[in-house]
Amino acid sequence: MTTLTRWVRSLAGVPVLWLITAAAQAGSPADLILDNGFIDGTAQSVAIQSGVIVAIGAEEDVRKLRSSTTRVVDVGGDVVLPGLHDMHVHPLMAGLAHQQCNFPQGAGAATIREALKKCAGEKPKGTWIIGGQWDGASVGRALNVALLDQAAPDHPVVLTDISLHSLWVNSKALQLAGIDAKTPDPAGGVIERSRDGKPTGVLREAAAQLVRRIVPPATPEQNVAALKWSLQLMLSYGITSFADALADEKALRAYAALADAGELKQRVIACIPWRQALDGPADDSVIERRNSYARDRFSPSCIKAFLDGVPTDAHTAAMLAPYAGLELSHDTRARGLLLVPQQELNAAVMRFDRQGLLVKFHAAGDGAVRSALDAIEAARRANGYTGRLHQVGHDSFIDPSDLTRAAALGAVFEFSPYIWFENPIIADIRKAVGDERMRRWIPVKDALDAQALVVPGSDWSVVPSVNPWIGMETLVSRRPPGGGPELAPGQAVTRQQALDMFTVNSARAAGHADRLGRLERGMLADLIVVDRDPLRAEIGTVHDTRVRLTLINGEVVYQNDDGRR
Repeated sequence: MTTLTRWVRSLAGVPVLWLITAAAQAGSPADLILDNGFIDGTAQSVAIQSGVIVAIGAEEDVRKLRSSTTRVVDVGGDVVLPGLHDMHVHPLMAGLAHQQCNFPQGAGAATIREALKKCAGEKPKGTWIIGGQWDGASVGRALNVALLDQAAPDHPVVLTDISLHSLWVNSKALQLAGIDAKTPDPAGGVIERSRDGKPTGVLREAAAQLVRRIVPPATPEQNVAALKWSLQLMLSYGITSFADALADEKALRAYAALADAGELKQRVIACIPWRQALDGPADDSVIERRNSYARDRFSPSCIKAFLDGVPTDAHTAAMLAPYAGLELSHDTRARGLLLVPQQELNAAVMRFDRQGLLVKFHAAGDGAVRSALDAIEAARRANGYTGRLHQVGHDSFIDPSDLTRAAALGAVFEFSPYIWFENPIIADIRKAVGDERMRRWIPVKDALDAQALVVPGSDWSVVPSVNPWIGMETLVSRRPPGGGPELAPGQAVTRQQALDMFTVNSARAAGHADRLGRLERGMLADLIVVDRDPLRAEIGTVHDTRVRLTLINGEVVYQNDDGRR
């Protein structure tokens, strides 16, 4: 009995599905054959029936499964690979941001001012201007309300930073949120202030919620359109499965609407935020309603727990050692912010683990990573091994002792390879933590050497592109796409390790290793056809890989014959 047959029997229990699979193995005609492709460096064909790979081999062998109804596609010598996974992405956020007042990452004060002036001229007075993404190092001056007030005096302005953990707002937005010199910092957040105690307009972590909660939300129709745009873009890059790392109820509704309309093609795990109101009690009501939104390819079976912030000039990532060489405006941030008390976190993770839910932690600093592992260990002791591979996300810094510990606990390290090379956020991080710690920035090789399960997550739209081929190249090169200075070169991995992270490793982390992540008979036909082999192409060109075809369950969901988007 094949792996696929066992899976169909155990999950579906529908005899006709088993008979379809058995018939395919017995040599029934294929629905689709991809001819003249390369798999593992050998010219081969792939036959698909009822969404399942039923044959891989030389053309003359696979030809036996052809019939008059079989669709045959000559892929012209291109490369066939398993579909790619992105284990940390924000599609709805990205789609909405596409419609907002944006400026390039790394923009200076003048660029931001001009972008705001243009957006203000296009909107009625009094309407909100929402946009981003700024970073303190690039703005080139102290952040305050004055610049935003001058550019858009008649509008409340809300600008997200490059990490999505801080806001920069103008006076009108502060006024509408009721924030003034007397407003206390909320638990887990910081209102930045000038020397005279007045808010500067910069709001960190939970303090950002004071403004976010009064911004008019997008309509359900806008959410569906934004999500649909993002999903199509992801298909064009060969992403067939992903984890939405922060799916609130409006996102759950949008996914369910697309699924019901037959327009959700990818396989999606959605992570519902827990304890999102950091200044109040945890609200599990959306978690309790999760199965109302579950669909065939949409599984809201993941919980998102924010343990800290970011290791930039915000100094909100929880670190084991103090931040380097800086005069901090808040003594409580000398080692960052650990946002959830350990005892409360342990109890929550034990409960979610017992319920069969996956937990994805936001843990950028090594202190937060340790807190996540402590919670996973508490769950393992309480529940035994439940089969859920809880994921510690970002992992910008990890204490060496915690690498082997994660492997022993069955924890997953989810790294963000799209921010390894020198982009604007790196300068902030280097300044905050110092050169010594930057030598082990995102220690993916150390994690693999420790036998931990390692997967990639783009964190789009925190980063400007969801292109997984950027991540695959920079995993190996530790350089900007196409070449440039290395960043922590000791953490470079092999090409095969990089490809495995996007395929078989991620399928295993998602609980789909029996049906996704490998090109083998009996596996589901989630695969892509690309114009070069990432295992053999010049490494500096991998980021420019073009996807010709994307298939999910044997259905062609994206096609681009000339490779141009």
